[in-house]
Amino acid sequence: MNKGVTTMTDEEQIRALIGDHFEPMRWGRNSAPDWDRFRKDFLSDGILCGAARPVQVRTLEAFIDRMENVARKNLHSFEEHTRGMKIMRFGNIAVVLAMSELTENGTEQNYDISGYLLVKSADRWSIAAHAWDQASGDNPVPGDLR
Repeated sequence: MNKGVTTMTDEEQIRALIGDHFEPMRWGRNSAPDWDRFRKDFLSDGILCGAARPVQVRTLEAFIDRMENVARKNLHSFEEHTRGMKIMRFGNIAVVLAMSELTENGTEQNYDISGYLLVKSADRWSIAAHAWDQASGDNPVPGDLR
């Protein structure tokens, strides 16, 4: 083993993956999302299911296209940060619930809960599916995810 190289446990790898997942999706007046970095978190055929109902299952590329052609045109800035998570893991599969804080246009703050299905292959965890729902007064963030 090389000096200075540490091996992360599965839980540490999952926490790092989900904790950093939204960082490349940030944008502002003078910055753009890093979609190539964002894609690396997913299996190539991963799916995303947003909060809107009826549910619309989107491929990763369809989600990115929607963010580029709808969200970025309506929001001058966007950032999202994972603030809490719960992990259930068995072997090479894991399910994660995570709470995120979103800031839109620099001032509008919202929260959502994401559900992730993760798989491990070739010593690397990847997102197979990601679904989320918005928190609200009627649908508050659970205390154990704060």
